[in-house]
Amino acid sequence: MFLLMFLDEAVQDLVLEAPWFKSCNQLCAYIRYEGLREVNTSRIVSKILDKPKSGDMQVPKKLYVPRVEDKESNMRMLHVTSSADLIANSMNILEPTPLDNSGNQRENVMQADEPVDLLLLPGLAFDHSGRRLGRGGGYYDLFLKNYLELAGKRGWQRPLLVALTYSTQILDEPIPVSPHDISVDALVSPSGVFTISPNALERM
Repeated sequence: MFLLMFLDEAVQDLVLEAPWFKSCNQLCAYIRYEGLREVNTSRIVSKILDKPKSGDMQVPKKLYVPRVEDKESNMRMLHVTSSADLIANSMNILEPTPLDNSGNQRENVMQADEPVDLLLLPGLAFDHSGRRLGRGGGYYDLFLKNYLELAGKRGWQRPLLVALTYSTQILDEPIPVSPHDISVDALVSPSGVFTISPNALERM
């Protein structure tokens, strides 16, 4: 338990101190599911939602977090501004409420006027080529496919796809992939930041 907490802190420290995180304006980030081997993101999320402190050089950020809509791999990334916007679902995973405090629909990143710079992604395992093994539901695969297609149509720069992982989840052998699977640009583990794609090498 204490080891996992230490490893979670190490990964989050690397993200919070990274220039590519500090300079991003809009991002999507997952909320860790306790029942799976996922790196905790609570400090990262809190850092974004907290009001910047005096002398904090971090660029203010617009945050979108996932809300699972059904069992057909449909997931929306909705804008949140406070930890109070998050409630536990039936699996005890924190998700954004569909409506904000004013009763309005939360902004879906797929309808946003500006692109996200960064997506922080979970996974059960990764290989050195950035292939990702998810939970098997296909939620992130479908979301990433749709978002990257949208970004391409609008002429937006492709966002950085950065996975947070424990070192033991990075496999030497290739992970089998299907045609719709999307590889990540970089991995962040307690051992450091590992850039993989040309996109990551250029921007990280």
